[in-house]
Amino acid sequence: MHAVSASFFQSADASSMPGADSDSMLNELSQEDNLGQQESGHVTLSHIARACQLSVSTVSIVLSGAPLSRHVAEKTRKRIQTTARRLGYHPDAYARSLRSRRTQTIGVIAYDMSDPFCIPVVSGIDEGLQPAQYFSLLVNAQTQRKLFDKYLRMILERRAEGVIVVASWVFEETDLLADIEKNHVPIVIVGRDLTERRITSVLVDNRAGGALMMRHLASLGHRNIAVIRGPEELFDSAPRWAGIRQAATEAGIRFDSRLVSQLPNLSNPKSGFEGGRKFVAEILATGRKFTAVLAFDDLTALGVVRGLVEAGLSVPEDCSVVGFDDILPADVATPGITTIRQPLHEMGLLATELMLHALKQGQGEGAQEAGLRMVQPELVVRTSSAAPGGGK
Repeated sequence: MHAVSASFFQSADASSMPGADSDSMLNELSQEDNLGQQESGHVTLSHIARACQLSVSTVSIVLSGAPLSRHVAEKTRKRIQTTARRLGYHPDAYARSLRSRRTQTIGVIAYDMSDPFCIPVVSGIDEGLQPAQYFSLLVNAQTQRKLFDKYLRMILERRAEGVIVVASWVFEETDLLADIEKNHVPIVIVGRDLTERRITSVLVDNRAGGALMMRHLASLGHRNIAVIRGPEELFDSAPRWAGIRQAATEAGIRFDSRLVSQLPNLSNPKSGFEGGRKFVAEILATGRKFTAVLAFDDLTALGVVRGLVEAGLSVPEDCSVVGFDDILPADVATPGITTIRQPLHEMGLLATELMLHALKQGQGEGAQEAGLRMVQPELVVRTSSAAPGGGK
């Protein structure tokens, strides 16, 4: 043990400090300022030291809350802290990450932020990360595979501790996801089941949701029901259609194949709206009778409503319409869309919970234990559905 002279602190009124680790401690603490010396325009430790007429090391010790700060006079500590607030100083998180080898950052890749599905999921992710003191690095791939790959590379290069992917309905799998596993970075995907690729997945029980849609219309007395299925390439389509057929069989309802259509493989969410609108025009032209439409999702349902209104028909008086997702437009539209609610915000929270658990368990240092978390849907009844004839 040896004493550190009071002159080291320059008016810090220090007496003595442990000496064995003091040199390495001071080198670490000054690292932030060395990085900050670059022409960034940010307030650095040097600015505060000059304003207080103290050494950079003393300022570093005080502002970092290091154990050595107890050897600095209280008056000096307060002066340093006051000056830091006055100058608008913020610690350099990048420098800290170099010392700790932790970035406290989770990369969040939304495949398409224009898809209303993504917004509440991202909100849930952000809410879940805040209490854990993690920062979300959010990027929007804009449904472009090349952009998705680019952002994924950038997130890995910035040493994010984990990656959460919010898949839209036009999401394409990428070989780069395998690079995440090679780098031992935990990954969670929302809206797809990629457990076969060792990726933890969060999604709604589509089969159960499809059954809820069908049972609702059957309970109202509908028998002639038209159906707009999802795109063939979309993972959600098959189980949702299976649930609809299961509930129809239970109710003794047989579908007229001429009243069943399938959306094409789409490039953007608005295509669903246009698909629903086009479906109504085509089916009305055939003269086939129907009293209700089961739409693949809410945007498609909104397109169906638009098409019916343009044809001079009323919802639900002439035709009931049911959607899926419970996005905001379905709630505020006139009429409000009866729908199957995906707990999107809660799915974002769950994805964050799974990510934080993986980090806590140290799965980032070994093989990730992939699992499927299925959340249950809920029927939300609004004014777009009623008994045949509008309940009259």
